[in-house]
Amino acid sequence: MEAPGAISLQLGVNALCALKLRLPLGLPTPSSDPPGGGETYLSRAWTTSPSVPGRVVASVRRLHQLRATMQWAGSMMSRLRSCLQALPSALRRSLSSAQDVIRRTPLYDFHLAHGGKMVAFAGWNLPVQYRDSHVDSHLHTRRHCSLFDVSHMLQTKIFGHDRVKLMESLVVGDIAELKPNQGTLSLFTNEAGGILDDLIVTNTSEGHLYVVSNAGCWEKDLTLMQDKVRELQNMGSDVGLEVMDNALLALQGPTAAQVLQAGVADDLRKLPFMTSAVMEVFGVSGCRVTRCGYTGEDGVEISVLAAEAVRLATALLENPEVKLAGLAARDSLRLEAGLCLYGNDIDEHTTPVEGSLSWTLGKRRRAAMDFPGASVIVPQLKGKVQRRRVGLMCEGAPVRAHNPILSTEGTVLGAVTSGCPSPCLRKNVAMGYVPYEYSRPGTLLLVEVRRKQQMAMVSKMPFVPTNYYTLK
Repeated sequence: MEAPGAISLQLGVNALCALKLRLPLGLPTPSSDPPGGGETYLSRAWTTSPSVPGRVVASVRRLHQLRATMQWAGSMMSRLRSCLQALPSALRRSLSSAQDVIRRTPLYDFHLAHGGKMVAFAGWNLPVQYRDSHVDSHLHTRRHCSLFDVSHMLQTKIFGHDRVKLMESLVVGDIAELKPNQGTLSLFTNEAGGILDDLIVTNTSEGHLYVVSNAGCWEKDLTLMQDKVRELQNMGSDVGLEVMDNALLALQGPTAAQVLQAGVADDLRKLPFMTSAVMEVFGVSGCRVTRCGYTGEDGVEISVLAAEAVRLATALLENPEVKLAGLAARDSLRLEAGLCLYGNDIDEHTTPVEGSLSWTLGKRRRAAMDFPGASVIVPQLKGKVQRRRVGLMCEGAPVRAHNPILSTEGTVLGAVTSGCPSPCLRKNVAMGYVPYEYSRPGTLLLVEVRRKQQMAMVSKMPFVPTNYYTLK
Protein backbone atom coordinates (compact mmCIF):
# COMPACT_ATOMS: atom_id res chain seq x y z
CA MET A 1 0.00 0.00 0.00
CA GLU A 2 1.41 3.39 -1.04
CA ALA A 3 0.53 6.59 0.79
CA PRO A 4 -0.37 9.48 -1.55
CA GLY A 5 2.54 11.54 -0.21
CA ALA A 6 5.02 8.75 -0.87
CA ILE A 7 3.74 8.41 -4.42
CA SER A 8 4.18 12.15 -5.02
CA LEU A 9 7.71 12.09 -3.60
CA GLN A 10 8.66 9.16 -5.77
CA LEU A 11 7.40 11.01 -8.83
CA GLY A 12 9.46 14.05 -7.82
CA VAL A 13 12.63 12.02 -7.44
CA ASN A 14 12.02 10.29 -10.76
CA ALA A 15 11.56 13.65 -12.45
CA LEU A 16 14.79 15.10 -11.04
CA CYS A 17 16.78 11.99 -11.89
CA ALA A 18 15.46 12.21 -15.40
CA LEU A 19 17.04 15.68 -15.88
CA LYS A 20 19.99 15.38 -18.24
CA LEU A 21 22.34 17.73 -16.40
CA ARG A 22 25.79 18.27 -17.90
CA LEU A 23 28.02 17.35 -14.95
CA PRO A 24 31.64 18.65 -14.93
CA LEU A 25 34.30 15.95 -15.28
CA GLY A 26 35.82 14.78 -12.05
CA LEU A 27 32.96 15.84 -9.79
CA PRO A 28 31.03 13.20 -7.86
CA THR A 29 27.53 12.38 -9.04
CA PRO A 30 24.66 11.49 -6.71
CA SER A 31 25.24 7.78 -7.41
CA SER A 32 28.84 8.02 -6.17
CA ASP A 33 28.21 9.74 -2.81
CA PRO A 34 30.34 8.33 0.00
CA PRO A 35 28.38 6.66 2.81
CA GLY A 36 27.11 9.33 5.15
CA GLY A 37 28.38 12.11 2.87
CA GLY A 38 24.99 13.19 1.64
CA GLU A 39 24.22 16.76 0.76
CA THR A 40 27.08 18.34 2.78
CA TYR A 41 29.78 16.61 0.76
CA LEU A 42 28.10 17.28 -2.54
CA SER A 43 27.26 20.89 -1.76
CA ARG A 44 30.88 21.59 -0.86
CA ALA A 45 32.20 19.91 -4.02
CA TRP A 46 29.73 21.57 -6.34
CA THR A 47 29.76 25.03 -4.86
CA THR A 48 33.58 25.23 -4.91
CA SER A 49 33.56 24.64 -8.66
CA PRO A 50 32.94 27.91 -10.54
CA SER A 51 31.84 25.92 -13.62
CA VAL A 52 28.72 24.58 -11.91
CA PRO A 53 25.58 26.69 -12.54
CA GLY A 54 23.57 27.70 -9.47
CA ARG A 55 20.43 26.02 -10.79
CA VAL A 56 22.26 22.69 -10.91
CA VAL A 57 23.43 23.04 -7.31
CA ALA A 58 19.87 23.86 -6.23
CA SER A 59 18.51 20.86 -8.15
CA VAL A 60 20.99 18.48 -6.54
CA ARG A 61 20.16 19.83 -3.07
CA ARG A 62 16.46 19.30 -3.73
CA LEU A 63 17.25 15.80 -4.93
CA HIS A 64 18.97 14.93 -1.66
CA GLN A 65 16.21 16.50 0.38
CA LEU A 66 13.70 14.40 -1.51
CA ARG A 67 15.86 11.31 -1.09
CA ALA A 68 16.01 11.83 2.67
CA THR A 69 12.25 12.33 2.79
CA MET A 70 11.73 9.19 0.73
CA GLN A 71 13.90 7.20 3.13
CA TRP A 72 11.78 8.45 6.04
CA ALA A 73 8.55 7.70 4.17
CA GLY A 74 9.84 4.25 3.26
CA SER A 75 10.66 3.53 6.88
CA MET A 76 7.21 4.62 7.99
CA MET A 77 5.52 2.55 5.28
CA SER A 78 7.53 -0.52 6.30
CA ARG A 79 6.37 -0.08 9.89
CA LEU A 80 2.78 0.34 8.71
CA ARG A 81 3.01 -2.79 6.58
CA SER A 82 4.33 -4.74 9.57
CA CYS A 83 1.40 -3.56 11.68
CA LEU A 84 -1.09 -4.51 8.96
CA GLN A 85 0.48 -7.93 8.54
CA ALA A 86 -0.18 -8.58 12.22
CA LEU A 87 -3.92 -8.17 11.63
CA PRO A 88 -6.23 -10.95 10.31
CA SER A 89 -6.33 -10.87 6.53
CA ALA A 90 -10.08 -10.20 6.45
CA LEU A 91 -9.59 -7.13 8.65
CA ARG A 92 -6.70 -5.94 6.48
CA ARG A 93 -9.08 -5.94 3.55
CA SER A 94 -11.53 -3.77 5.45
CA LEU A 95 -8.74 -1.25 6.11
CA SER A 96 -7.87 -0.89 2.43
CA SER A 97 -7.58 2.63 1.08
CA ALA A 98 -8.62 4.01 -2.29
CA GLN A 99 -5.04 3.59 -3.53
CA ASP A 100 -5.07 -0.20 -2.95
CA VAL A 101 -4.95 -2.60 -5.83
CA ILE A 102 -8.46 -3.89 -6.48
CA ARG A 103 -9.25 -6.90 -4.32
CA ARG A 104 -9.18 -10.45 -5.62
CA THR A 105 -11.07 -13.48 -4.38
CA PRO A 106 -9.25 -16.79 -3.74
CA LEU A 107 -10.59 -17.95 -7.13
CA TYR A 108 -9.06 -15.14 -9.23
CA ASP A 109 -6.50 -17.31 -11.06
CA PHE A 110 -9.11 -20.05 -11.39
CA HIS A 111 -11.41 -17.62 -13.22
CA LEU A 112 -8.66 -16.58 -15.63
CA ALA A 113 -7.78 -20.21 -16.35
CA HIS A 114 -11.43 -20.87 -17.27
CA GLY A 115 -11.79 -17.89 -19.58
CA GLY A 116 -13.36 -15.48 -17.11
CA LYS A 117 -13.66 -11.90 -18.34
CA MET A 118 -12.75 -9.88 -15.27
CA VAL A 119 -14.29 -6.53 -14.33
CA ALA A 120 -14.23 -4.26 -11.29
CA PHE A 121 -17.30 -4.65 -9.09
CA ALA A 122 -17.75 -3.17 -5.58
CA GLY A 123 -13.97 -2.92 -5.18
CA TRP A 124 -13.33 -6.49 -6.34
CA ASN A 125 -12.06 -8.14 -9.52
CA LEU A 126 -14.80 -10.56 -10.55
CA PRO A 127 -15.83 -12.42 -13.73
CA VAL A 128 -18.65 -10.78 -15.65
CA GLN A 129 -18.93 -13.88 -17.87
CA TYR A 130 -16.91 -16.78 -19.23
CA ARG A 131 -16.58 -18.29 -22.69
CA ASP A 132 -20.34 -18.82 -22.90
CA SER A 133 -22.49 -15.79 -23.60
CA HIS A 134 -24.40 -14.05 -20.84
CA VAL A 135 -27.71 -15.39 -22.18
CA ASP A 136 -26.39 -18.97 -22.44
CA SER A 137 -25.16 -18.79 -18.83
CA HIS A 138 -28.50 -17.39 -17.68
CA LEU A 139 -30.51 -20.13 -19.39
CA HIS A 140 -28.14 -22.86 -18.23
CA THR A 141 -28.77 -21.75 -14.63
CA ARG A 142 -32.53 -21.94 -15.13
CA ARG A 143 -32.33 -25.41 -16.75
CA HIS A 144 -29.36 -27.04 -15.02
CA CYS A 145 -27.08 -25.29 -12.51
CA SER A 146 -24.25 -22.78 -12.42
CA LEU A 147 -21.41 -21.98 -10.04
CA PHE A 148 -20.90 -18.36 -8.98
CA ASP A 149 -18.02 -16.90 -7.00
CA VAL A 150 -19.55 -14.60 -4.37
CA SER A 151 -16.51 -14.48 -2.10
CA HIS A 152 -16.62 -10.69 -2.20
CA MET A 153 -19.55 -10.73 0.24
CA LEU A 154 -18.84 -9.76 3.85
CA GLN A 155 -19.13 -12.79 6.15
CA THR A 156 -19.15 -12.25 9.91
CA LYS A 157 -19.80 -14.18 13.11
CA ILE A 158 -21.62 -12.53 16.02
CA PHE A 159 -21.08 -14.47 19.23
CA GLY A 160 -21.73 -14.15 22.94
CA HIS A 161 -24.79 -14.41 25.16
CA ASP A 162 -26.14 -11.07 23.87
CA ARG A 163 -25.63 -11.72 20.14
CA VAL A 164 -29.36 -11.60 19.38
CA LYS A 165 -29.71 -8.37 21.34
CA LEU A 166 -26.97 -6.82 19.23
CA MET A 167 -28.43 -7.91 15.91
CA GLU A 168 -31.97 -6.86 16.79
CA SER A 169 -30.66 -3.41 17.70
CA LEU A 170 -29.61 -3.01 14.06
CA VAL A 171 -32.12 -4.92 11.89
CA VAL A 172 -35.89 -5.11 11.40
CA GLY A 173 -36.21 -8.90 11.60
CA ASP A 174 -37.18 -11.19 14.48
CA ILE A 175 -33.83 -12.86 15.09
CA ALA A 176 -34.87 -14.30 18.48
CA GLU A 177 -37.49 -16.52 16.86
CA LEU A 178 -35.04 -18.22 14.48
CA LYS A 179 -34.62 -21.92 15.15
CA PRO A 180 -31.14 -23.49 15.23
CA ASN A 181 -29.59 -23.28 11.74
CA GLN A 182 -32.50 -21.21 10.39
CA GLY A 183 -31.84 -17.95 8.57
CA THR A 184 -33.76 -14.94 7.34
CA LEU A 185 -33.31 -12.02 4.99
CA SER A 186 -33.27 -8.80 6.99
CA LEU A 187 -32.39 -5.12 6.66
CA PHE A 188 -30.10 -2.72 8.45
CA THR A 189 -32.06 0.53 8.85
CA ASN A 190 -31.29 4.04 10.06
CA GLU A 191 -33.36 6.25 12.34
CA ALA A 192 -35.02 7.86 9.31
CA GLY A 193 -36.30 4.46 8.20
CA GLY A 194 -33.85 4.18 5.29
CA ILE A 195 -32.25 0.87 4.32
CA LEU A 196 -28.52 0.75 5.04
CA ASP A 197 -28.11 -2.73 3.53
CA ASP A 198 -29.85 -6.07 3.10
CA LEU A 199 -28.32 -9.15 4.71
CA ILE A 200 -28.94 -12.77 5.66
CA VAL A 201 -28.74 -13.70 9.34
CA THR A 202 -28.50 -17.38 10.35
CA ASN A 203 -28.84 -18.63 13.91
CA THR A 204 -26.26 -21.42 13.88
CA SER A 205 -26.30 -24.43 16.20
CA GLU A 206 -22.65 -23.64 17.00
CA GLY A 207 -23.66 -20.74 19.22
CA HIS A 208 -23.14 -17.74 16.92
CA LEU A 209 -25.01 -15.74 14.28
CA TYR A 210 -23.65 -16.13 10.76
CA VAL A 211 -24.17 -12.90 8.81
CA VAL A 212 -23.67 -12.32 5.08
CA SER A 213 -23.99 -8.78 3.71
CA ASN A 214 -23.08 -6.91 0.55
CA ALA A 215 -19.53 -6.23 -0.63
CA GLY A 216 -20.47 -2.71 -1.70
CA CYS A 217 -21.36 -1.93 1.93
CA TRP A 218 -18.39 -3.78 3.47
CA GLU A 219 -16.86 -0.88 5.40
CA LYS A 220 -20.22 0.66 6.30
CA ASP A 221 -21.70 -2.60 7.60
CA LEU A 222 -18.57 -3.59 9.49
CA THR A 223 -18.31 -0.19 11.16
CA LEU A 224 -22.01 -0.31 12.07
CA MET A 225 -21.67 -3.71 13.74
CA GLN A 226 -18.32 -3.00 15.42
CA ASP A 227 -19.59 0.27 16.88
CA LYS A 228 -22.63 -1.48 18.32
CA VAL A 229 -20.44 -4.27 19.73
CA ARG A 230 -18.30 -1.69 21.55
CA GLU A 231 -21.37 0.17 22.80
CA LEU A 232 -22.91 -2.98 24.25
CA GLN A 233 -19.61 -4.19 25.69
CA ASN A 234 -19.23 -0.86 27.49
CA MET A 235 -22.66 -1.50 29.01
CA GLY A 236 -21.54 -4.90 30.24
CA SER A 237 -23.06 -7.07 27.50
CA ASP A 238 -21.46 -10.35 26.42
CA VAL A 239 -21.03 -9.97 22.67
CA GLY A 240 -18.27 -10.08 20.07
CA LEU A 241 -17.68 -10.01 16.32
CA GLU A 242 -15.34 -11.92 14.02
CA VAL A 243 -14.77 -11.20 10.33
CA MET A 244 -14.51 -14.46 8.41
CA ASP A 245 -11.86 -14.92 5.74
CA ASN A 246 -13.75 -17.69 3.94
CA ALA A 247 -14.56 -17.90 0.25
CA LEU A 248 -18.24 -18.17 -0.69
CA LEU A 249 -19.48 -20.26 -3.63
CA ALA A 250 -23.08 -20.24 -4.90
CA LEU A 251 -24.35 -23.32 -6.73
CA GLN A 252 -27.68 -22.34 -8.28
CA GLY A 253 -30.22 -24.11 -10.45
CA PRO A 254 -32.77 -26.95 -10.47
CA THR A 255 -30.09 -29.66 -10.44
CA ALA A 256 -27.89 -27.99 -7.78
CA ALA A 257 -29.03 -30.31 -4.97
CA GLN A 258 -28.51 -33.38 -7.12
CA VAL A 259 -24.96 -32.28 -7.95
CA LEU A 260 -24.13 -31.45 -4.34
CA GLN A 261 -25.68 -34.62 -2.91
CA ALA A 262 -23.01 -36.69 -4.64
CA GLY A 263 -20.37 -34.98 -2.49
CA VAL A 264 -22.01 -34.88 0.95
CA ALA A 265 -23.16 -37.45 3.50
CA ASP A 266 -26.02 -35.26 4.79
CA ASP A 267 -29.46 -35.77 3.26
CA LEU A 268 -30.13 -32.48 1.44
CA ARG A 269 -33.85 -33.29 1.29
CA LYS A 270 -33.86 -32.31 4.99
CA LEU A 271 -32.26 -28.93 4.28
CA PRO A 272 -35.06 -26.59 3.14
CA PHE A 273 -34.81 -23.02 1.92
CA MET A 274 -33.07 -20.62 4.36
CA THR A 275 -31.60 -23.36 6.57
CA SER A 276 -27.95 -24.15 7.05
CA ALA A 277 -25.60 -26.93 8.18
CA VAL A 278 -21.87 -27.53 8.48
CA MET A 279 -20.70 -30.55 6.50
CA GLU A 280 -17.90 -32.05 4.46
CA VAL A 281 -18.35 -31.29 0.75
CA PHE A 282 -16.40 -33.35 -1.79
CA GLY A 283 -13.74 -34.07 0.79
CA VAL A 284 -13.48 -30.48 2.04
CA SER A 285 -14.37 -30.37 5.73
CA GLY A 286 -15.95 -27.53 7.70
CA CYS A 287 -18.11 -26.11 4.89
CA ARG A 288 -21.23 -24.20 5.88
CA VAL A 289 -23.94 -25.02 3.33
CA THR A 290 -26.95 -22.68 3.32
CA ARG A 291 -29.99 -23.37 1.11
CA CYS A 292 -30.42 -19.93 -0.43
CA GLY A 293 -29.31 -17.83 -3.39
CA TYR A 294 -29.82 -14.77 -5.54
CA THR A 295 -31.33 -16.33 -8.67
CA GLY A 296 -34.83 -17.46 -7.70
CA GLU A 297 -33.79 -21.08 -8.24
CA ASP A 298 -33.10 -23.85 -5.77
CA GLY A 299 -29.48 -23.79 -4.71
CA VAL A 300 -26.93 -23.34 -1.97
CA GLU A 301 -24.22 -20.98 -0.86
CA ILE A 302 -21.12 -22.73 0.50
CA SER A 303 -18.80 -20.92 2.90
CA VAL A 304 -15.42 -22.63 2.61
CA LEU A 305 -11.90 -21.94 3.81
CA ALA A 306 -10.14 -19.71 1.28
CA ALA A 307 -7.33 -22.23 0.81
CA GLU A 308 -9.86 -24.92 -0.19
CA ALA A 309 -11.99 -22.81 -2.55
CA VAL A 310 -10.28 -23.86 -5.81
CA ARG A 311 -10.34 -27.53 -4.79
CA LEU A 312 -14.08 -27.36 -4.09
CA ALA A 313 -14.89 -25.41 -7.26
CA THR A 314 -12.89 -27.89 -9.34
CA ALA A 315 -14.76 -30.82 -7.81
CA LEU A 316 -18.15 -29.23 -8.53
CA LEU A 317 -17.20 -28.49 -12.14
CA GLU A 318 -16.42 -32.13 -12.80
CA ASN A 319 -20.17 -32.71 -13.08
CA PRO A 320 -21.32 -31.78 -16.64
CA GLU A 321 -24.46 -30.24 -15.16
CA VAL A 322 -22.34 -27.42 -13.72
CA LYS A 323 -20.99 -24.44 -15.61
CA LEU A 324 -19.36 -21.27 -14.35
CA ALA A 325 -21.42 -18.08 -14.47
CA GLY A 326 -20.55 -14.45 -13.81
CA LEU A 327 -21.98 -11.13 -12.76
CA ALA A 328 -23.97 -10.56 -15.95
CA ALA A 329 -26.03 -13.72 -15.54
CA ARG A 330 -26.36 -13.15 -11.80
CA ASP A 331 -27.87 -9.71 -12.42
CA SER A 332 -30.44 -10.81 -15.01
CA LEU A 333 -31.37 -13.88 -12.93
CA ARG A 334 -32.01 -11.81 -9.79
CA LEU A 335 -34.01 -9.26 -11.78
CA GLU A 336 -36.27 -11.98 -13.24
CA ALA A 337 -36.73 -13.18 -9.64
CA GLY A 338 -37.72 -9.67 -8.50
CA LEU A 339 -34.77 -9.40 -6.09
CA CYS A 340 -33.27 -6.04 -5.16
CA LEU A 341 -29.74 -4.85 -5.86
CA TYR A 342 -28.60 -2.60 -3.04
CA GLY A 343 -27.62 0.85 -4.27
CA ASN A 344 -29.94 0.55 -7.27
CA ASP A 345 -33.34 -0.66 -6.09
CA ILE A 346 -33.00 0.16 -2.38
CA ASP A 347 -30.79 2.58 -0.48
CA GLU A 348 -30.58 4.84 2.57
CA HIS A 349 -33.41 6.99 1.21
CA THR A 350 -35.78 4.03 0.73
CA THR A 351 -37.87 2.52 3.53
CA PRO A 352 -38.76 -1.19 3.61
CA VAL A 353 -42.40 -0.35 2.87
CA GLU A 354 -41.52 1.80 -0.13
CA GLY A 355 -39.19 -0.96 -1.34
CA SER A 356 -42.00 -3.56 -1.13
CA LEU A 357 -40.05 -5.37 1.59
CA SER A 358 -42.59 -5.09 4.43
CA TRP A 359 -42.46 -8.88 4.83
CA THR A 360 -38.98 -8.57 6.33
CA LEU A 361 -40.43 -6.78 9.38
CA GLY A 362 -40.93 -9.26 12.23
CA LYS A 363 -44.42 -9.18 13.79
CA ARG A 364 -43.00 -8.90 17.29
CA ARG A 365 -40.67 -6.14 16.16
CA ARG A 366 -43.54 -4.20 14.59
CA ALA A 367 -45.51 -4.34 17.82
CA ALA A 368 -42.51 -3.39 19.97
CA MET A 369 -41.32 -0.73 17.52
CA ASP A 370 -37.80 -1.34 18.82
CA PHE A 371 -35.71 -1.27 15.64
CA PRO A 372 -34.01 1.74 14.01
CA GLY A 373 -36.51 3.86 12.10
CA ALA A 374 -39.57 2.10 13.53
CA SER A 375 -41.36 5.39 14.18
CA VAL A 376 -41.22 6.09 10.44
CA ILE A 377 -41.63 2.58 9.05
CA VAL A 378 -44.46 1.12 11.18
CA PRO A 379 -46.97 3.91 10.41
CA GLN A 380 -46.29 3.35 6.70
CA LEU A 381 -47.63 -0.21 7.05
CA LYS A 382 -51.10 1.12 7.82
CA GLY A 383 -51.14 4.20 5.61
CA LYS A 384 -50.27 4.97 2.00
CA VAL A 385 -46.66 5.64 1.22
CA GLN A 386 -45.83 8.25 -1.39
CA ARG A 387 -44.09 5.77 -3.68
CA ARG A 388 -43.61 2.03 -4.16
CA ARG A 389 -41.14 -0.24 -5.92
CA VAL A 390 -42.92 -2.00 -8.79
CA GLY A 391 -42.14 -4.39 -11.59
CA LEU A 392 -42.52 -3.27 -15.19
CA MET A 393 -42.97 -5.20 -18.43
CA CYS A 394 -41.84 -2.93 -21.23
CA GLU A 395 -42.10 -2.76 -25.01
CA GLY A 396 -39.46 -1.51 -27.42
CA ALA A 397 -35.80 -0.98 -26.61
CA PRO A 398 -34.29 -2.42 -23.39
CA VAL A 399 -34.97 -0.31 -20.32
CA ARG A 400 -32.08 0.60 -18.04
CA ALA A 401 -31.57 2.25 -14.67
CA HIS A 402 -32.38 5.99 -14.52
CA ASN A 403 -34.80 5.88 -17.48
CA PRO A 404 -37.79 8.10 -16.59
CA ILE A 405 -41.18 6.52 -15.85
CA LEU A 406 -44.13 8.62 -17.01
CA SER A 407 -47.91 8.56 -16.87
CA THR A 408 -49.73 7.98 -20.13
CA GLU A 409 -50.27 11.76 -20.18
CA GLY A 410 -46.51 12.31 -20.16
CA THR A 411 -46.01 13.41 -16.55
CA VAL A 412 -42.78 12.15 -15.01
CA LEU A 413 -43.66 9.88 -12.08
CA GLY A 414 -40.36 8.26 -11.15
CA ALA A 415 -37.38 6.38 -12.54
CA VAL A 416 -36.26 2.86 -13.40
CA THR A 417 -33.78 1.39 -10.91
CA SER A 418 -32.93 -1.87 -12.73
CA GLY A 419 -33.78 -3.20 -16.17
CA CYS A 420 -32.74 -5.71 -18.81
CA PRO A 421 -34.11 -8.01 -21.51
CA SER A 422 -35.38 -11.19 -19.85
CA PRO A 423 -33.72 -14.23 -21.50
CA CYS A 424 -36.52 -16.48 -20.26
CA LEU A 425 -39.50 -14.29 -21.19
CA ARG A 426 -37.89 -12.63 -24.22
CA LYS A 427 -39.39 -9.37 -23.04
CA ASN A 428 -37.93 -6.31 -21.35
CA VAL A 429 -38.35 -6.30 -17.58
CA ALA A 430 -37.52 -3.60 -15.08
CA MET A 431 -38.06 -2.27 -11.56
CA GLY A 432 -38.67 1.28 -10.53
CA TYR A 433 -40.51 3.63 -8.20
CA VAL A 434 -43.87 5.24 -8.92
CA PRO A 435 -46.46 7.05 -6.74
CA TYR A 436 -48.66 4.69 -4.74
CA GLU A 437 -51.72 5.34 -6.91
CA TYR A 438 -49.85 4.07 -9.98
CA SER A 439 -48.51 0.91 -8.33
CA ARG A 440 -51.41 -1.48 -8.98
CA PRO A 441 -50.51 -4.37 -11.34
CA GLY A 442 -51.94 -3.82 -14.81
CA THR A 443 -51.52 -0.03 -14.68
CA LEU A 444 -50.33 1.32 -18.04
CA LEU A 445 -47.37 3.69 -18.00
CA LEU A 446 -44.65 5.00 -20.28
CA VAL A 447 -40.88 4.73 -20.03
CA GLU A 448 -38.49 7.03 -21.84
CA VAL A 449 -35.53 5.41 -23.58
CA ARG A 450 -33.16 7.57 -25.64
CA ARG A 451 -35.74 10.38 -25.63
CA LYS A 452 -38.41 8.09 -27.05
CA GLN A 453 -41.46 7.03 -25.08
CA GLN A 454 -42.60 3.40 -25.10
CA MET A 455 -45.35 1.49 -23.36
CA ALA A 456 -44.89 -0.26 -20.02
CA MET A 457 -47.23 -2.10 -17.66
CA VAL A 458 -46.93 -2.53 -13.91
CA SER A 459 -46.35 -6.24 -13.30
CA LYS A 460 -46.33 -8.52 -10.30
CA MET A 461 -42.93 -9.84 -9.23
CA PRO A 462 -41.20 -12.19 -9.56
CA PHE A 463 -41.37 -12.04 -13.33
CA VAL A 464 -40.29 -15.69 -13.52
CA PRO A 465 -41.68 -18.07 -10.83
CA THR A 466 -39.22 -18.92 -8.09
CA ASN A 467 -38.26 -22.51 -7.32
CA TYR A 468 -37.07 -22.41 -3.71
CA TYR A 469 -36.98 -25.80 -2.03
CA THR A 470 -39.40 -26.18 0.88
CA LEU A 471 -40.42 -29.26 2.85
CA LYS A 472 -43.72 -30.71 1.67
